[in-house]
Amino acid sequence: MFCPTPATTEATARGRGERAGRLLDCTVVKSENVVRPREKCVRDLSGFVKAYDIRGVVGEQLDVDVVRDLGAAFARLVGGPAVVIGHDMRDSSPELSDAFARGVTAQGVDVISIGLASTDMLYFASGRLDLPGAMFTASHNPAKYNGIKLCRAGAAPVGQDSGLAQIRRDVEEGVPDATGVEPGSVTTRDMLAEYAAYLRQLVDLSGSRPLTVAVDAGNGMGGHTVPEVFDGLPFEVVPMYFELDGNFPNHEANPLDPANLVDLRAKVREVGADVGLAFDGDADRCFVVDERGEPVSPSAITALVAARELAKNPGGTIIHNLITSRAVPEIVAEHGGTAVRTRVGHSFIKEEMARTGAIFGGEHSAHYYFRDFWRADTGMLAALHVLAALGEQQGPLSELTSAYERYSASGEINSTVTDQAAKVAEITALYGAREGVALDEVDGLTVSLPDGSWFNLRASNTEPLLRLNVEAADADAVAALRDEVLAVVRA
Repeated sequence: MFCPTPATTEATARGRGERAGRLLDCTVVKSENVVRPREKCVRDLSGFVKAYDIRGVVGEQLDVDVVRDLGAAFARLVGGPAVVIGHDMRDSSPELSDAFARGVTAQGVDVISIGLASTDMLYFASGRLDLPGAMFTASHNPAKYNGIKLCRAGAAPVGQDSGLAQIRRDVEEGVPDATGVEPGSVTTRDMLAEYAAYLRQLVDLSGSRPLTVAVDAGNGMGGHTVPEVFDGLPFEVVPMYFELDGNFPNHEANPLDPANLVDLRAKVREVGADVGLAFDGDADRCFVVDERGEPVSPSAITALVAARELAKNPGGTIIHNLITSRAVPEIVAEHGGTAVRTRVGHSFIKEEMARTGAIFGGEHSAHYYFRDFWRADTGMLAALHVLAALGEQQGPLSELTSAYERYSASGEINSTVTDQAAKVAEITALYGAREGVALDEVDGLTVSLPDGSWFNLRASNTEPLLRLNVEAADADAVAALRDEVLAVVRA
């Protein structure tokens, strides 16, 4: 941990503290422009250690010093012989992942570096090698950000209640040096081919008809993994933005924003593709566009994949988060499964899958979780399921998915709100006074109306935003409810 030394000027100490986490409880004396520590300095990591990952601005919140200490704290948390580390294509990722590795090895723990990887490829390595892992990525966030997604052996999640809080405390207070231990070693291992082969064995594509598949990698890690995974499959891939570039020169690598699907939708129509796939920056999420260039709801994809998994595992449990369509639990029940509703967020989904033994889980943000993939999320595996379902029959994708899209939805609508709790309280009071309205606070506020429509309003874990999702019988009903809620939220 960095604390000012006698050779450090006051300005330098202040600058380093701002970059690596604000310094608290550090009393100093100034003499001849020199800062001398009198008491222990304590970092404040609250700005970038989140509920289920670490994410912040490089150079201001994340630098090699704090990341090295995070690596040391993680090694002390998980123990064991080694940690597997992967990173995305961001300019800062190699340096930060190397710093993390130095922290790990300083604690006497070895490192296996898999180099460039998608997040689900890191989860694969953690599961296959039965080792804890660290993935350096800020997913869809702009280039100035980076972050770390952590997991225990077997891709088990590390969230606020399962290790992140402890890591934060250790770094803030100062990670103890490992004494009397020999430093660990770093070895490299390329696992891309193993990852691709494993995914292909989980989905039978032998009976698929030839398909034309447009793929927008958004200059993210899909450009690294898609060519290997799709190699030898009966698909003609039309690549878009496969060049790895953490500055995202073409568009933000966040397909949840409709603006970032514009190019893919146009390409599907231009080349007459059967389907379009869009991956986010670290390629753990996949969004689907049908042959008309129309986006397919992630809830519909969740229901489609759930039906396929239930066909293999009759009576199984399916997890869905609380902002997926109510069509998901309906379809799960119709296919003989048990639907379990849970909070938004990968660590919560994975924990619930472990508790229930669920075979599959889906989120409306296009994260898809598979028991056969160590309960981890992989958009690539979900994409292969969609392609297999499409290729097994002759109709277009729009016809196939129509059975899984029963209601109209708003999609996620973000509003910048300074006092999120006050706005949620306003909405609670407004709708709680109405007859026949049901409220629950499993994750944010979910309001269910007597006509079957509902909405969820929840605060972002990473930004000063309130996120609104609305579902109703038709587009007009969605618009009316959406506008009523936003009028209060944005007042």
